[in-house]
Amino acid sequence: MSNSEQSAKHHVVVVGGGFAGLQLVKTLKHPQVRITLIDQRNHHLFQPLLYQVATTILPTSEIAWPIRRVLRKRKDVTVLMATVTAIDSDKRTVSYTNGGTLSYDTLVLATGARHSYFGRDEWENTAPGLKTLEDATTIRRRILRAFEYAEREQDPERRRGLQTFAVIGAGPTGVELAGIIAELAQKVLPDEFRNIDTRESQVLLIEAGDRVLPAFPEQLSDYASQSLQRMGISVLTGRPVTECSTQQITVGDEVVPCCTTIWAAGVAASPAAEWLGVQADKAGRVIVGDDLTVADRPHVFVIGDTACVKTSDGGVVPGLAPAAKQQGAYVAKVVQSRLTGQAVPNAFRYSHHGSLATIGKRSAVADFGFVRLKGGIAWWAWGIAHIYFLIGTRSRVAVAWSWLWSYLTGQNSARLITQRDLTASERDVRD
Repeated sequence: MSNSEQSAKHHVVVVGGGFAGLQLVKTLKHPQVRITLIDQRNHHLFQPLLYQVATTILPTSEIAWPIRRVLRKRKDVTVLMATVTAIDSDKRTVSYTNGGTLSYDTLVLATGARHSYFGRDEWENTAPGLKTLEDATTIRRRILRAFEYAEREQDPERRRGLQTFAVIGAGPTGVELAGIIAELAQKVLPDEFRNIDTRESQVLLIEAGDRVLPAFPEQLSDYASQSLQRMGISVLTGRPVTECSTQQITVGDEVVPCCTTIWAAGVAASPAAEWLGVQADKAGRVIVGDDLTVADRPHVFVIGDTACVKTSDGGVVPGLAPAAKQQGAYVAKVVQSRLTGQAVPNAFRYSHHGSLATIGKRSAVADFGFVRLKGGIAWWAWGIAHIYFLIGTRSRVAVAWSWLWSYLTGQNSARLITQRDLTASERDVRD
């Protein structure tokens, strides 16, 4: 096909190759459409399993796939690895790194979310969050190095700080991280060290609110809290962190020696609202209409964690993978309907598929609305759901095998420390 024929096609630019953006591209197939997908990384990431990379259960290759590989058979799709720097919705252009510019007919922003430190951005290097593969490998490295440094440390007080791990935020990610770190210390590592007893490690789960898993029903929240405490985890609720450094944290008025802190307390949307110059909610998400478009800009859609989407009862659609995929599929149908002159689909309606969170390797809680599960059966439901959402057959088999091996042997295979150069925070911990 000639360049002029290609240029004549309706150009859809999608920014972001996460669940929402990738689902849109996979769903949108029309002979008069060409698509450009822009992402600052070359891979699609299955974020719900990031914490398993961070805690040595899975290697990075099992939860991330090259975007070009996923879309290799779609000749109508061009993939650009670049970072968007500006959007001119009047001229309908997108600017990206190195001075590049793209014109679009329809723009879809699916740029996700980033960490929010609630005004304490200086904590980011000390308490990394968990949004990217780089975050996961950084956290994994810090956890493993803490045990290595403790093994050679002579000062008991210093050793105690090295063997204390704090997770700030008790949503699903925080609960899952705390549970696996505790199992790593208590069941995986004890036979491998000679100078320390890893079972003496302390794991703190800190939540400023009054209970863990606040988005879950109170019955499941209580079960999760009790399960965590049975694992030896100190669950501290109603006590915000007021100071955070590489050597200690302050919880309320109490100073706790702690050399490894992980942030799981909050997220903020990408700067899409700033690019567009439109209204955003408190989390920075673009407020969109019931067709997921921006006010007075019917050619601009915002979906996924970047969007504030209202539910029929006045709530907000949660930032979950199923919600993002539903939004991506919906926008694809809207674009196709506009091009074909067919009736545009009704307003977007989110179908809740349930909320799940694991508590260690063998227990979980699940809320499907009509039924609530806890314990081992919830863990199996969680595992099946996550394997189902993985992209390829090979990935499903690989993850299932890793989980089965870990379940049967109690061993985690992804425990290599591969980076020699330390970050400034890691040098502070070592020194």
